[in-house]
Parts: sequence; C-alpha cells; structure tokens
Amino acid sequence: MKNIKIIIGALTFLMLSACEKNFLDRKPLELVLASDYFKTPKDLEAYVNQFYNSTSFPISSGYGLDYNSDNAVATNFDGRLAGTRTLDGAGGISFSRVRSANYFFDNYKRIEDYAAFDDYKQYVGEAFFFRALAYFDLLKGWGDIQWFTSVPGTESPELLQQRDPRNIVADNIIKDLDSAALYLQGAKTDGASRINKWIALLIQSRIALYEGTWEKYHAGDPFGVASPQPEKYFNKAVEAATKVMESGVYTLHSTGSPNTDYYELFSKQRTYASNTEVMFWKRFDNGLGKGEEAFRREVNYTQRNPYEHSQTKELADCYLCTDGKPISGNPLFKGYTNIGLEMQNRDPRYFQTFGMPGQPYKIELDGTVTNYEALYAILNQGVQNYSPSGYVLRKGYDARVQYQIPQYEETPGIIYRYGEVLLNFAEAKAELGTITQDDIDKSIKLLRDRVGMPNLTLSAIAADPAWDFPALTPIINEVRRERRVELASEGFRFDDIMRWAAADELIVGKRPHGFKAAQLSVNPYPVGADGFLDPYQQKLPSGYGFKIGRDYLNAIPKDQLLLNPSLVQNPGWE
Repeated sequence: MKNIKIIIGALTFLMLSACEKNFLDRKPLELVLASDYFKTPKDLEAYVNQFYNSTSFPISSGYGLDYNSDNAVATNFDGRLAGTRTLDGAGGISFSRVRSANYFFDNYKRIEDYAAFDDYKQYVGEAFFFRALAYFDLLKGWGDIQWFTSVPGTESPELLQQRDPRNIVADNIIKDLDSAALYLQGAKTDGASRINKWIALLIQSRIALYEGTWEKYHAGDPFGVASPQPEKYFNKAVEAATKVMESGVYTLHSTGSPNTDYYELFSKQRTYASNTEVMFWKRFDNGLGKGEEAFRREVNYTQRNPYEHSQTKELADCYLCTDGKPISGNPLFKGYTNIGLEMQNRDPRYFQTFGMPGQPYKIELDGTVTNYEALYAILNQGVQNYSPSGYVLRKGYDARVQYQIPQYEETPGIIYRYGEVLLNFAEAKAELGTITQDDIDKSIKLLRDRVGMPNLTLSAIAADPAWDFPALTPIINEVRRERRVELASEGFRFDDIMRWAAADELIVGKRPHGFKAAQLSVNPYPVGADGFLDPYQQKLPSGYGFKIGRDYLNAIPKDQLLLNPSLVQNPGWE
C-alpha cells in the first residue's frame, strides 16, 4: 500500500508540473504509471524536460536583477536588506524539485533492458545537473538542509529528517555535477535546447567558489561550518573553470568594437545560436504558444522602463578610468557635476551599462533618434520616467521602438555566459593566494581587452582609498571590482555579498545613493547634504538594518519546527 501511495504522489507531482508554463516550450509529460514508463530514451527526455523552466533558469542579464543589493535602488527597499523580515512571514521549504529529480533516479534504470546507456546518458546527466541546481538554491536559502538521493516514502517525509551540514550538502552537489559533466554531451549545440558538460562545469565552479568563500569568510560566526576547508572548494572551482577555458568551445563575444561590443551582447541580438560567449539562453518568439506573452510582457516592461531599475552611485564609482586606475585622486576623472562629465575617461562598460547623453534612447520606425539627454531632461517626471538614483540602466535595453512593445518583444535572454567562467577562475586563484600574472592574462585581461581597458598588472595594483575591503589584499579587491563591473545587473551581487560575509561592510547602516540632484529639473526624492540623491533618506534614516547575526540565512517556518522537533532554527531567528 505504501508503494502505491509513493507512485500516486509522484504522478500527482508530474501532473501538476505539466500544468505549468514550460520554459523551453516543450510538451508536458503525459501522466503514466512508472511501470509503463522509462522504457525508451524519449521517455527519459520527456521526463527531464519538466526541469527546463524559469525556476531552474531565471534570465540572468539586463533585467535589473541586482535590485536587492548595493548595485540598484528601487522605489521600495528589500526587506532582507532592511532587516524587517519576521519569523511569522517565513516561507516554506520546498523539496518538490528534489523529489522530482529523485523520482527519475528511482525509476530510470527500467530502461536498461530496452536501450544502451549511450542512447540516454544525456538525460541522466541532466537529472544530476537539475538536482544540483535545486539543492544549491536550498543551500543558499537555509544552509544545512536534508540531502536525499531517492524519493522518501510517506512514512518519512523530508521535513521529518535532521538537516545535513551545509558542507556535506555542498560536497554532494559537486559530486552530482561531476556525474553531470561525465554524462552530458560535449557539443556546444545552439545553446537553447539542451545543456552540455561545459555548463555543468561552469555551475560547479560557481558553487565551489560560493561554498569556499562562505566557509572562509563565515569562519567563526554562527553561519560557519565545523573544520572549514575553503581551499578544497577553491581548488575545485579552479579545476572546473580551467576545463571550460581549455576546451576551446567558448570565447568572449567581440567584434573589435570596444565601445559597443559589451552593450550589444545583451541587446542587439535576436539569437545566440552562433554566439561564442553565451553558453545557454532563452528564446522568445512571437510564434510560441499562449502563455509566453504574459511572461514577455512582465520581463520587458520592467526592462524597458527605468522605473525601479536605476543603478547606484556606489556601483558607478567602481568603474575605473581609462588608465586602469580608480577615480580617487585621478586627474582623468571629471567629477560629478553631471552624468555627461562623470562618464568621460571611464571604462567603456560604464556607458554601455548606464544610459548616457549622446546615446540613442529611442529609435523610431522611420529612423528618428531620441538620445538619453531628452530622457534626463524629464527624468522623475511621471511614473514612466522615474529613476530614484538617476543612473538609468541601459544594459539589456534595445533603443529600437519596435522591440519595446511587450507583445512583439523577441530579444533573447542570457542564462549562462563564458565571462563568468573567467571571473570564477580568477577569484578562486586569488583566494588561494596562488594567482599569477599568467592567470590574470587568461581571465581578467580578456574581459578588459574586449572594452579596450588596460590589463590588471599584479605587481603594480594602484591603491584605492575607496576599496570596499581594505583589510583584504589588493588583488582580491580588484578581482571583486572586476566581477561587480562585468556582471552588473545580472543577478550575482546579492549572492556575492552573502558568501563574502560582507553585509557589515556594504549594507548595514548604509543607503544607496544617486547622482547629483542638481541635474534634474524636477526631483521628488530626498537629497543628501553633499547634493547626491538619497532616495531612502526618510524611509531608512539609519540605513539598512540587515541583522548580521540572522539575515545571512532564511528562517525555518514555525509549522515545520513543530512538525519536526529534531530541527534547529537558523541563527538569530529564535
């Protein structure tokens, strides 16, 4: 009777999954009994198709996804940064993605009598990959979490088990990705259909770097692990990234135009099938079935509208001058009088990330061009033009008006790109203390070459009095700067702050700022004593209230603690 309940439960999950909008536009798996299924490679393919959805693959570029960090400012601040979350509002811990992956592992070997392993190993690799992704989300949210490799029976649901230490979970995730890389195809493919081994290695480098820095910088605090081994994870991150770098499958996108290549990677594309940098991407097509339009409308409304997608002065100040040195005390820096001056002599990624005067803001169908100075002239006048900081996000935005009507929008979305591999490699080497000039030349130099910036020279790093982490080495500070600039608005910044245990330096007691308010003819936002926009001055007079001893992890909901007396609440939530 118990086995029947397990099958019914799993099939119910499949039926519910089939009702969801499918991310890669595949037909849902038909509801069938496990005993009649998993007999052909197509059966396995249909099953793992359910994982290709927006939960596994959130769009990662050009959509203002750094709003919950020090990179962006919205009209409403994030509750986690503000420290206003409560135990009563703690959301549930869902193992549904893990259960679904494990149901595959419990049943896929039925195919062994019907097909050779080489005919279906791709789908086995995908199941390992998606289980790793699901567990990584749980790890980031709650730290210690129960690890399962099969679907628990009804007599032992996940939430009745004790949590496994986070480093054990991280080790198991990395093992899953080793298996994924072993079984997944090595071909690049079109990058929009099925994942490959290089994507698994990219994610392995990401997760190993995350856990390594977490263990290093949270050592001794309530979120650390017993007997931390950060070097083990840094070495794994280097190993995984190196395999991708040495494969020759990917290179940075560059046409030799340093003032446009970075911007056009995120905006002027209609397909990434032949792009050398984009490893995985999401296609949008007006010919897709019903249900995609609503998603396109939601994504592109927020992307096209500067409202709630303005970037911070703190991010803008990170961009080096064209001599490769910081703005502090640099004669090349023209000051803050207006954004046109502020952009001069700066890393070209500056004006390819922010909307700048002289650049097209709208290009009409008849070719008429309206530049950004026209937008700045009416900025913060009417909801369509609100930008609390003044720094309008340009990255990911296409000025052509035919691509600003949501139901016609077909700009594809980047999910994974090769630039991250280079950054993961450089950071892991810097954390190990083994980084060499050769390591920099095959990672950071390539990113800077694309935009015509000088290389980072290990023996001659210019000191910056505004470094975020003055207690750390110059090379770690500069690698972190490069990561912030290159990956701006791609959704990495919050995770970086969490794993670096950097909320005390970057969040607590601070507020995001904007450019000089005197540039605006109308300004509905508060202004600081120094003349810069200070949007949260009244709402957060003491700055963000992120609680260092609590907010690095989520709370375990009360009902789950009552259900399972063996669970221990995360630090600070008692």
